[in-house]
Amino acid sequence: MKKHTISFAVAGALCALLSQSALAAPDWSKVPKKDIHVFHPGVAPIEWVSGKGEHSGASGLKKGEACAGCHVEDGKLSLDTKRLVSKEMEPKGGPKVANYPVSMQAAFDATNLYVRLTFKAPAGGADHGDKDNEVKATVMFPDAKVAMGDQVGCWQTCHQDAKGMPNGKDKTKYTTSGSYDLMQWSSSGKTADGVVTDKRNMTGGKAGVTAEGAKNGDTWTVTFTRKLAGGVAMAPGKAVPFGIAIHADHASGRFHHVSFGHTIGLGADGDVKAAKQ
Repeated sequence: MKKHTISFAVAGALCALLSQSALAAPDWSKVPKKDIHVFHPGVAPIEWVSGKGEHSGASGLKKGEACAGCHVEDGKLSLDTKRLVSKEMEPKGGPKVANYPVSMQAAFDATNLYVRLTFKAPAGGADHGDKDNEVKATVMFPDAKVAMGDQVGCWQTCHQDAKGMPNGKDKTKYTTSGSYDLMQWSSSGKTADGVVTDKRNMTGGKAGVTAEGAKNGDTWTVTFTRKLAGGVAMAPGKAVPFGIAIHADHASGRFHHVSFGHTIGLGADGDVKAAKQ
């Protein structure tokens, strides 16, 4: 009996070791990088982006075109960022740095998606409302029920009646259809595994999100891990829409820099190609 007990114990330990090895974090030195540019959006909610008015791209959205299709050329922004930080689009004053790149890497295994963001968060913001966090990094994934979710990234959560917008009310980010998975790391050390539906919830997500981050010199590196099966379901062979938001220089609320909608390809074509582990 003792021999069998020892054998079972050894076998169990070996299985646990193999399991941990299979789910080990990626070797990021072997994972390709892709620059995703983020920019200050001013007070341009989804109603402005998709409605009739001064945004000429609204007609393209109705035809199924993506924001990035017009505003990202050869991997770089094609966008009038000066307008977005002008008094017209940002009445409270825009940041000194209107846009900057975020280096993104992604990898996946049978269970998890891993996302790594590397960036230099600029100073000179117009808002310093979050005294506890120098930086917050957020990645959001829309499900298939979010209207134009694969076209506009996280823009469907930003509405003109939200708190902080001109004539806004006491509302958080929200959707009118579908939901977003939200994962966020804050420099105070907090990690959010949240969901956005009719309101933003920083808890209650089903993706089992974990995250860690650190600053080396002037560069931040933030690494997320989330389940493929949790919340917005992901699977090998599929492309997953996402959007990034970075709050820099103690910014709060809408004073962030955001990306357009992009995709992560899990063994499939995507703006960011996830390496299989």
